[in-house]
Amino acid sequence: MTDTSEPEVRVEEVQRFMEDALRAVGTPDSEARAHASLLVHADLTGHFSHGLNRLVIYTNRIKTGTTNPTAKPVVLKEAAATAWVDGSDGLGATVGHFCMDMAIRKAKECGIGLVSAKGCNHFGMAGYWARIAEQQGLIGLAFTNSPPVMVPTGARETAMGTNPIALFAPASNGDSLGVDMACTAAALGKIEVQVHKKEPIPEGWACGPDGKPTTDAQLALDTAMLMPLEGIDQTCGYKGYALAAAVEVLCSGLSGSNMSHQLRSRRPGSPPDLGQCFMAIDPEKFAPGFGNRIAAALQYWRNMEPVEPSQPVVAPGDKERTSMEQTKRRGTISYARNMLDLYAGLAEQLGVKPMEILE
Repeated sequence: MTDTSEPEVRVEEVQRFMEDALRAVGTPDSEARAHASLLVHADLTGHFSHGLNRLVIYTNRIKTGTTNPTAKPVVLKEAAATAWVDGSDGLGATVGHFCMDMAIRKAKECGIGLVSAKGCNHFGMAGYWARIAEQQGLIGLAFTNSPPVMVPTGARETAMGTNPIALFAPASNGDSLGVDMACTAAALGKIEVQVHKKEPIPEGWACGPDGKPTTDAQLALDTAMLMPLEGIDQTCGYKGYALAAAVEVLCSGLSGSNMSHQLRSRRPGSPPDLGQCFMAIDPEKFAPGFGNRIAAALQYWRNMEPVEPSQPVVAPGDKERTSMEQTKRRGTISYARNMLDLYAGLAEQLGVKPMEILE
């Protein structure tokens, strides 16, 4: 009989384990802490596809040389409001902090800062980076391309990545708007989570090998052919395809990295050379009252009459904020049993203390 329970682990224990695992494969302390925090944030906000679920991929990439945990980003070209950076195949958190911090400094000086980077690896939730700017009173944006898993509208093979788009904006009284979305109907990591739970995926997320929609999570994961946001042509799936193309312009187009379709032919074990773009905008350099306008819009949306009284309308970012607040109050994160079994095996393999599970 399958064990479908979801035991709990204390938040600080998840952070400790991730740091230990990353250090065990050669990651310096500061980088291990930063990258573990990036992953824990995803689980705190309820985006389990980008949290603990991703740790084994990072450790494997470090062990195979795909990711260099000690690498430092290098500025290749710089102007007052812009910079072109080589991520040097470093960890996502290392490159992300370097680039977004630079974009923030430039925005505070010039009103806007845009940093595009090549030589990048997976950087977790795009929203994590946009939120850093928002927490400093700026509008933050973050984009990345990724390996080809999206089937463009009308095609029989993949060519685009999930190519996420994130925008966070500050509002008055500590409120904020948060947008973080893949250009595919769902991220591949969400399908992995469904596999761990042994549950099907909704129709419209992915195709099987015949190119037709499937609800079989394992088949979808094995095939890795995700549908664009909005699905098929008749339901405007070309919009998700077009958004993914726009992300390629900002990431690969500006940085000179690989485009998503070029990642298919790279040598196994070689760095992916993803492109990423980080932007910060200072609203104080524009019309006064920005925070009040955003706050008013957020409250208007939340106060709209819902179709179901028990399900009020929420503003973009509300679900993640609520999830984070509830998880922090509880102090624990729940994971599928077989995911915890997987990481108990990783702990043994790396020679680190496994996570302590609360039964």
